[in-house]
Amino acid sequence: QLQLVESGGGLVQPGGSLRLSCAASGFTLDYYAIAWFRQAPGREREGVSCISSSGGSTNYVDSVKGRFTISRDNAKNTVYLQMTNLKPEDTAVYYCAADRGGSGTPDWWCRTGPAADFGSWGQGTQVTVSS
Repeated sequence: QLQLVESGGGLVQPGGSLRLSCAASGFTLDYYAIAWFRQAPGREREGVSCISSSGGSTNYVDSVKGRFTISRDNAKNTVYLQMTNLKPEDTAVYYCAADRGGSGTPDWWCRTGPAADFGSWGQGTQVTVSS
């Protein structure tokens, strides 16, 4: 079964940092662009950041630019999301997912949605930013 597993969430004070990990199970991430999404209670799932399969291109939603950094280590089959200067509005369940385009997606390109075009969703990891 092809699945991604998220970890690294937790409770952090405003201004704090967390690093989320997204590990692949059952397949190699090498040919997939990967995106991080988040969903807060009562809100739609939102694409936060993405990284191309080569790792050379990244994108961020405006609300996290300058605070979040996405990276990947294909040797470890893992994608990371480093989050700094966290704010209460960052509170959500964070998910990673693989672009369904797979090897058909240019290795220099990625996108953060729509969510329906992504698969291999994990169970998510809760991030709570509160004092």
